[in-house]
Amino acid sequence: MTESNDFIALFTPFVLAGKTLRNRMAHASMATLSTPQGRVTDRLIQYHANRAAGGAALSVTEPLGMMPHQARLPRVQVWRRDDADGLKRFADAVESQDCRLLGQIQDSGRGRHFPGRNPEAIGASALPDDLSWTVPRMLTPAEIRDLIEQIADSAAHLRDCGFSGVEISAGHGHLFHQFLSPWSNRREDEYGGDWAGRTRIVADLVAALRAACGAAFIVGLKLPGDDGVPGSIGPQEAGIVADRLTERGNVDYVCFAAGAHARTLEMHTPDRHGPTMPYMPYIKELRHSLNGVPLMALGRITDPAEADGILGRGEAQLIGLGRTLLADPAWPNKARQGRSWDIRYCLSCNTCWGAIIMQQVPIACVNNPRVARPDEVDFWPARTDSPKRIAVVGAGIAGMEAAWVAAARGHEVTVFGSSDAVGGKARLREALPGGETVSSIYDYQVVAARRAGARLLLGRPVATEAIVALRPDTVILATGSTMIPPDWLPDAVRAEGWVADLRATMPEVLRFGARQAGTAVLVDTDHTEATYAAAEALRARFARTVIVTPRDTIATDVPMVTRQGILRRMAEQRIEIVTLSEPRWSDACAEGRLHLVNVYTGDARVIEDLALLTYASPRAPNAALTAPLQAAGIAVILVGDARAPQEMLFATASGHEAGDGV
Repeated sequence: MTESNDFIALFTPFVLAGKTLRNRMAHASMATLSTPQGRVTDRLIQYHANRAAGGAALSVTEPLGMMPHQARLPRVQVWRRDDADGLKRFADAVESQDCRLLGQIQDSGRGRHFPGRNPEAIGASALPDDLSWTVPRMLTPAEIRDLIEQIADSAAHLRDCGFSGVEISAGHGHLFHQFLSPWSNRREDEYGGDWAGRTRIVADLVAALRAACGAAFIVGLKLPGDDGVPGSIGPQEAGIVADRLTERGNVDYVCFAAGAHARTLEMHTPDRHGPTMPYMPYIKELRHSLNGVPLMALGRITDPAEADGILGRGEAQLIGLGRTLLADPAWPNKARQGRSWDIRYCLSCNTCWGAIIMQQVPIACVNNPRVARPDEVDFWPARTDSPKRIAVVGAGIAGMEAAWVAAARGHEVTVFGSSDAVGGKARLREALPGGETVSSIYDYQVVAARRAGARLLLGRPVATEAIVALRPDTVILATGSTMIPPDWLPDAVRAEGWVADLRATMPEVLRFGARQAGTAVLVDTDHTEATYAAAEALRARFARTVIVTPRDTIATDVPMVTRQGILRRMAEQRIEIVTLSEPRWSDACAEGRLHLVNVYTGDARVIEDLALLTYASPRAPNAALTAPLQAAGIAVILVGDARAPQEMLFATASGHEAGDGV
């Protein structure tokens, strides 16, 4: 494949600890939940080997079990030294592809994402975690020195198994960050009291790693750049910490992260509601505090031109890509080959974070249904020996994913779509706040479908007769879903169209040219991210916006990092939230008065200036075509919401599975 000259800086080699990196791109550490038994698995190896095959020059693992007290965690338990063969296979699979493999050193300390308190937590001081209120046991100086020795011993084992180095995770509110921060470290001994004391644990750890592993072993350091917590570490304090920890010159690179185990956890994985590259403003300043140590830029860097620009301007020497390489492990190779148009871009939706943290399942991605599979890198399906005639009904992201994969396999594919454009309901989400990245899903799908030879018949409703006339071997139904009308809404009112669901309402609302008087009320029994993006759009167009929910809070079905952002934006935009309540329909609604009642007590309140009433509710599959098609002897496969109404991850995953399996 021809190489491009578009991104010279990205593909300039670099040297760390005497080891040559073929380019400037590193896979940043991400938890994959691939090691439930604490041993190296084929899936973990394949995940990192795929990023190496895709062009990354360095890959940092998820946190490893480096100390005995981490034995119960679902991590590779390096300290046990009982899986040397697995670690050697892991290192060889990555290093043999000219990619340096680094193990991450991390301990959560008092930090906890889940409800409940961790009785085994350790920390700098006996102060509560802001999210779980876990109070850790304060480590003694002797215990700290013992932990450092354990980590250094485990790192030496990694070196002996073929790893090129380690990265110390001292950001994100984890244990080492807790020692660095004056907010969470109130000690008065040699590991607290001032900056020299608070940085001592990390400085001593770096020195121990050097003594145990030598100068030719890469030691990277992830530090807090801005944790967003008052009295803790902002950019100014980060500069002090960075200067102290790099002054000895025994660190090979530094990267800066954001957020903490607090209300600022959302800064940890910046989403699509904020700017791209949000860490760069302070990264550009903090580079001057590193005493010449190379800097790796992190934080929602998704496009090759962005990454190359950072390097070209001298703002960093390396680029760390986490979610970006999850979405497309071949991102580096595609950039090198001038194929940026062919990249499956990260949405910054944090679905991946939700999978590993909320659902406790292996990492997954909306735009990459083949995470950690052997054929994941630059995937294009192998052609079938038995081509079929396939009809795909529905041109949303589930249908289009099925269509391009099936067509690429050599099937004759016809897509029927009632809208004039592909994308389905994802196109509406793209038009709402924070939705700009969503279009990359269907942009890729339509290009791939046309490249594969699929025929798109758009802008026409499709009836059973038209599908049967095509004489397909299989029909893939991607006909979506419809929000279920709530019990409080009379059938007659709904039939008149006076109150419509959120999906039907928003296209009309988005056409409003001027702000409307009165109050928009959104009744929320959905609790997914798109509902609150719609609330923001309503707030921009109405004098007042109120969300009403029968639950005790909102956004319960989204990952914590996403929910934090939602709650913050609702507060900042003065969107009112009425919990434990639901409407009671009455004739007064026609006069602009809506009664809300508490679900427990029946106590009522009235919204006097009702201008719009809409609802977001659970959805029912639109699967009416299934029975008549099956009666005609045609095999039917349901995908996306037509199979089980869920989020975008299920839409692309089920569509991909169907297209690959027909």
